[in-house]
Amino acid sequence: NIVRYYSSFTRGSELWIVMEFCAGSSLCDVMEARSRCLTERQIGAVLAETLAGLSYLHSLNKIHRDIKAGNLLLTEDGTVKLADFGVSAQLNTSISRRGTVIGTPFWMAPEVISSPGPEAGYNSKADVWSLGITAIELAEGQPPHATVSPLTAIFLIPTKPAPSLTEPQRWSASFVTFVGLCLCKEPAGRASASALHASAFV
Repeated sequence: NIVRYYSSFTRGSELWIVMEFCAGSSLCDVMEARSRCLTERQIGAVLAETLAGLSYLHSLNKIHRDIKAGNLLLTEDGTVKLADFGVSAQLNTSISRRGTVIGTPFWMAPEVISSPGPEAGYNSKADVWSLGITAIELAEGQPPHATVSPLTAIFLIPTKPAPSLTEPQRWSASFVTFVGLCLCKEPAGRASASALHASAFV
């Protein structure tokens, strides 16, 4: 569930990277082209495959740091693959935290924004928060705080309560619970990708 890397080469002063082609484009493009959001069953299928990719990354002590619908690509046979590792990071196995503010603001975890120091950094649970925001994006068409500027969102995310589905009554209890497990403001209380992969909703 990760876009495959094949090769790289230089052409003049440029570095060219040869990657797997995902004919179905991104889930963001799919929703835009269809002018509609995903159904709950579709969201469940997408999250199952995304969590398989995330669980693999996290087992290698890597974090993606930019999970969102625009970085989830569909192959021709409908497989979901994680793409765009431009901001991913390797976690040191003994100090499994990062201390840099990076990613797309609306999907950023509170600890990524509020704890930029290396001593009080963040770990793979930041990807889980972004996955919860992505679940809302797939269900509602946009992430929470999308109506404000990215700079305003950076102030709101650490200070406001954790977001949730706008109309929880429209969705199953297992989906609402899944989003809640992802969007716990304290990383220690947030579920891991492997635990979520075994959750009732997925």
